[in-house]
Amino acid sequence: MDEGRTSGILQRLLENESAFRQFVRRRVGDGVVAEDILQQSLIRAVERHHSLRNDESAVAWFYRILRHALVDYYRSRGAEVRRNEAFLQELTVSGSLLEAPLDEAKETVCACLHGLLPTLRGNYAELIKRIDLDGESPAQVAKELKISQNNLTVRLHRARQSLRASLEGACGICSKHGCLNCTCG
Repeated sequence: MDEGRTSGILQRLLENESAFRQFVRRRVGDGVVAEDILQQSLIRAVERHHSLRNDESAVAWFYRILRHALVDYYRSRGAEVRRNEAFLQELTVSGSLLEAPLDEAKETVCACLHGLLPTLRGNYAELIKRIDLDGESPAQVAKELKISQNNLTVRLHRARQSLRASLEGACGICSKHGCLNCTCG
C-alpha cells in the first residue's frame, strides 16, 4: 500500500471520528470507556491498514474493527463479572465475609486508620470511608459507582483486607487486638 493511500485512509477515519465515537458511546453508555475503545480501535486500524481491500470503504472497514472491539469489551466485562461472583461465592461459603457489626467496629477503630486510608490503592479508601465510616448503604454506593452489589462486596472485602494489612504493618500487635487503647499515634 503506498503512502498516499495510507494517508487517505487515515484522513477518512479522522473525518468520521465523531460518528465513530457516537457509535461506540451508544453501545457502552460510558464516555470514558467509549473513548478508550475508540482509541484502541484507531491504533488497531493503523497497525492493520494493509488489510483494507481496494474495493472496501475505509469507513465500513473501521466500523467492523469497532464492532470487534465492542465484542471483546463485553466478553472481558462478562469474564470479570463471573470472576467476581465466583470470588463472592467462595467468601460466602468460607464465612470470610462475616464482619463485625458497624457499631461494634466503630468502637475499636484505630486512631491510625485515618492516616492510612489515603495510602490504599484505587478507590479502596473511598469505599471504606463511605460504607464503614459514614454508614452509607452499599446498594446506594454500588448504584452511584455503576457496578453490581456483588462487585461492590468483593471490592469492599479487598479494601478491608488491604486496610487490615496496612494497620498491622503500621501498628503491629495492637491492631490485631482491636486497637482499644491504641498507642501508635
